[in-house]
Amino acid sequence: MKAKWSVNLEKFISWAFYLIEFHRRNQGNRDKDIQSIFETQLQLSAFKTFLNIARENIMGQNFGLAFDAACFSLSLLSNSVNHGWSSGVARDAVLELLGFLVEGSVEIVNQCFMKAARFGSTELVSILLQIAQARGLHVNVNFALFAASEYSHINTMECLVTEGHATYFFGPLMTAARSGCMPVVQWFVKRGCTEMELCYALTAATSNNQVAIISYLLQCIPQQMLNLFSFEILKSVGEERPDSFEGVNFLLSSDFLRDPIATYAFANRLATSNEEAITPELKVFLLEHWSAEAFVEGMRAGEVHYVNLMRILRRGKSEICLRELPPPLVIVIAYLPLYRECLASSGSLLPQRLRGELMVAARRLSNWAVDEMSEKRELLEILQQHMPCF
Repeated sequence: MKAKWSVNLEKFISWAFYLIEFHRRNQGNRDKDIQSIFETQLQLSAFKTFLNIARENIMGQNFGLAFDAACFSLSLLSNSVNHGWSSGVARDAVLELLGFLVEGSVEIVNQCFMKAARFGSTELVSILLQIAQARGLHVNVNFALFAASEYSHINTMECLVTEGHATYFFGPLMTAARSGCMPVVQWFVKRGCTEMELCYALTAATSNNQVAIISYLLQCIPQQMLNLFSFEILKSVGEERPDSFEGVNFLLSSDFLRDPIATYAFANRLATSNEEAITPELKVFLLEHWSAEAFVEGMRAGEVHYVNLMRILRRGKSEICLRELPPPLVIVIAYLPLYRECLASSGSLLPQRLRGELMVAARRLSNWAVDEMSEKRELLEILQQHMPCF
């Protein structure tokens, strides 16, 4: 008899692999879906009848194998085109079957619960939550939320919060911010994160150069929080030692303090700070691109470029004589690379070195009628006015 029961369990596990194969070759044919639902219900019913007859002679390990096989198969089935098993009579049958199996192997419930969350099987997650709550079993809903969010299973996340009462948002939010998963970040923000959690998420996104996430979070964090924690955010980014400071560049270019003078002053203060909390790599980056010294260096480079241009115009011996070209075309030759570089720089603020070069170009073209605090848009408009339309 025991050999026969073992064979029947093997048949059930074979059925599990049949469902896996069905999941792989499913082409979305509705008639086949309906037939598969009916066939699945019959097999579940038959297996439940077998368990009712043989349960006293089946070992707990076999229950565990059957429970795991059922959950894994249902996870795949729920991700196929067909969702018919997840409601009505079919759901009741699955709930009853899994409830029966769990009696012989309670320790495997949490493991299967995690798999279902990772696969995004919202229906199975809901059923396992119902079983766990009815029987007083522990399932780690917060860790399951982490698993579901890692694979962007929004519906499963909703289920874990509404039915499972998951409350730990911080870890999954940080992971989503680091990886640049916008739908998950937006979901957590709409669900309700603290302002402090959003600041940490902004730090994570900045460290990993996730510019879309940075832009979104800057709209969500109150300005007073950004003003209060600006130093901590940049310090923490430096401590992460990222491969590049593209995220920092984007954060500053976005004028995250909502005041150009304050943002430039803040960047310069960090660049020239003697505090050990600011990493050397971050200081070097800020000194080269965002410090007052970088602005002066940019203006110096701009003047050198202008002097070289004048030398070519007056003393150049090339067969292509710049003096004979129309003035707008000369300006294009001289400043188009700078113009394109400034356009490619995102945000409303330019890095100080680049701003210094653009400032010199704008002053030379407008006979010095440019204020030192002129914004990026105003400076670029001066170049546009002197360039031909292509």
